[in-house]
Amino acid sequence: MKKILLTAIMISILTGALLFAGGAQETAERPLVVAMELQYPPFEMSDTDGNPTGISVEIAYALGDYLDRPVVIENIAWTGLIPSLQTGKADIIISSMTITEDRKQAVDFSDPYIKSGLTLLIAKDSPVQTFADLNQEGMVVAVKSGTIGATAAQEKLPLADVRLFDEVAACVLEVSQGKADAFIYDVLTVYENHKKHQNTTRINIESIPGTDGYWGMAIKKGNTELLEEVNAFIAAFRAEGGFSAIADSYLGEQKELFEASGVPFFFDL
Repeated sequence: MKKILLTAIMISILTGALLFAGGAQETAERPLVVAMELQYPPFEMSDTDGNPTGISVEIAYALGDYLDRPVVIENIAWTGLIPSLQTGKADIIISSMTITEDRKQAVDFSDPYIKSGLTLLIAKDSPVQTFADLNQEGMVVAVKSGTIGATAAQEKLPLADVRLFDEVAACVLEVSQGKADAFIYDVLTVYENHKKHQNTTRINIESIPGTDGYWGMAIKKGNTELLEEVNAFIAAFRAEGGFSAIADSYLGEQKELFEASGVPFFFDL
């Protein structure tokens, strides 16, 4: 009887060990599905063969290595990103997403890993130097409808002539042709459009007061295990210089400009 009982116990222990090992292996091999919209170079984009590439893609693969899980990138339209977490289609969003109170109602955010604010593309012959200079009668400000830049201009520049446009290109054209004194938008877009119109525009890359936003990785509400792992990764990756290395690869020119202007870079939190 004792032999039978001992054998049963040993079988139970062995079965439990096998199940635990199998569960651990399954977790390690289960892909980490990362949702992003591949429409915001150099952070999220596709190469000439249609493969995901960019800063966020590099970060996603580094996170996968840290978690010992293969990574699958799902290219999802912006409006579908948060629903992809809620429905279980994706495990995490890494897509230049600003942490906001409204979004916190729907998802949990990681610790921030990037800070970015709005800046100015300025007409070359305009007297404007800073955002405050725009709050005068006779100043014309171009903004894209529905953006934080449009809201900032309408709230903080009551004396200026704030003109709304549907497309970034239209705002840039107004400034480059001298029809507007400035265009308010994110620093990467401002920088790239200044390069296209160097003879007719200037830039001020200092963040407009009150427009700084922090980007975080979004995770389904209640998934505290993954959230803790992601926060640990962000801290370790920053300490190892991972973010700086990626920035050097994709944003070398911009990083030099920030340093020359005495402005903190995206990853300098």
